[in-house]
Amino acid sequence: MALTGPRYAFEDFTVGSVMPCGSRTVTAEEIVAFARQFDPQPFHVDEEAGKRSIYGSLIASGWHTASMVMRMGCDAYLLDSTSSGSPGVDQLRWIKPVRPGDTIRAELLTLEVRPSKSKPDRGVVTTEWRVYNQNDELIMTMRGMGLFLRRTA
Repeated sequence: MALTGPRYAFEDFTVGSVMPCGSRTVTAEEIVAFARQFDPQPFHVDEEAGKRSIYGSLIASGWHTASMVMRMGCDAYLLDSTSSGSPGVDQLRWIKPVRPGDTIRAELLTLEVRPSKSKPDRGVVTTEWRVYNQNDELIMTMRGMGLFLRRTA
């Protein structure tokens, strides 16, 4: 039997569930390319400046890390969902730097599922993204909300 419509809707999120969102290996070239355009601090764009910094090497911008995680979330579930955007992020923490050659992986923990009181066709899902490196060290967390339509109104 073929499924119709998106795979993930508001009803598919349950408090406490954890959804893996894949992984990716980060290259020095992409770190520098992102930083040159969006966050050209020396330790993001110059390997020698990175070595002289408190980080001891070139590191990815935190905004680059968040952008990579957003892409992983899109590929894992958002593009096959009833997502209607987000009213915002409440907390974003960069805990450890991402370096060239690191492999990062993300997971999504559902914290709260709240039907809309004024619009019965949708609800708000509050989540925490947890991002780890190849050594299973926590490198980033982000808490935010997503608006999802219900499968049936």
